[in-house]
Parts: sequence; C-alpha cells; structure tokens
Amino acid sequence: MRQEPIQVTRACIATAIPSGEKIELRPGEKVVVSQALGGTFTVMTADGYLVRIAAPDADAIGQTPPVAKHGAEAHGDLSLEERIQAELKTVYDPEIPVDIVELGLVYGTEVSSLPEGGQQVHVQMTMTAPGCGMGDILREEVLDKLRALPGVKDVKVEIVLDPPWEPSRMSEAARLATGIFW
Repeated sequence: MRQEPIQVTRACIATAIPSGEKIELRPGEKVVVSQALGGTFTVMTADGYLVRIAAPDADAIGQTPPVAKHGAEAHGDLSLEERIQAELKTVYDPEIPVDIVELGLVYGTEVSSLPEGGQQVHVQMTMTAPGCGMGDILREEVLDKLRALPGVKDVKVEIVLDPPWEPSRMSEAARLATGIFW
C-alpha cells in the first residue's frame, strides 16, 4: 500500500540518512512517511532525500509522537537491566524497521552503583557500517532514553567498530522482518 504525501506545516530540522547532516524542511514541502517507530519518523522528501524527524517535530508532519512513560507506568516491576533492554528496544535504525537490539547493534550493557548513589549504565554498541553518519544520532537517542530511567544517574554510550557488525548478529525476528537469512 502506497503512503500519501503529507505537507510539512512548519519549518523543522531533520537528519539526512545516512549522512547524519542536518537539513531544514520548510512549510509546504511534501514528504511521505516510510517509518514511524520508537517516536521518530523516517520520511522521503519530494527531492528524494530520506530524512529522520525527531519526536518533538512530529507535529510538523501531522503526526503525534507517543507519550513517554517512565518508572512503574512504563516498565512495571522490571529490574533495571530489564528496563534498560526495554528502552533500547525503542531505538530503531532509521532505514531498517528493526530496533537496535534485534539488529544486533548492542554489544553489551553494564550497570554499576555510583559511590554517591544511583546507577551508572555503560552501553557498547556499533553501527551496521563503519562510516554510518547516524552513529551520533542513535547514540544521543540511547543516552536520552536511558537517562530518563528512575535511579540512573550517569549513562555512557560507546560506539565500537571492532568486531564489525555483520548480519549474523541479527535475531531471527530481525532476519524475518528484513528478509536477510545469512
């Protein structure tokens, strides 16, 4: 089913995919939403650019971002480690409709207690390609989502390129969703 073009109602900043460059979408421009996951929107512009629009600018394309829930409302009685995994599963690759955990981009998470109280979370993750311009954007999204978790006082997200990502790191569900069976 083909999506209908949407007219941008106000100026907003979008991120070009995969370069990571910031571009301005102007009122009256036409875009087509290709992905709406994790509170962000991937759209194709009339000029053929694929861009990502962050949740705060969703209204510029007539969309409503999901309301962020925190604490027990969002995760019930889950442990901090389980809440971290749940939040990481809300971060999506802007080109592939699969979250970063299922894609195998998260290499590890570590939680440690801080001397002054609270928890520090350290995440090691990679990109599907070493030169991916979306690395900093995905890193910032992970930082924002994990910082919002109750009890988390510090978050470190490290982008690692060794070992390099390969499709075999994808979960079975991700392989089925993308049609990649390597």
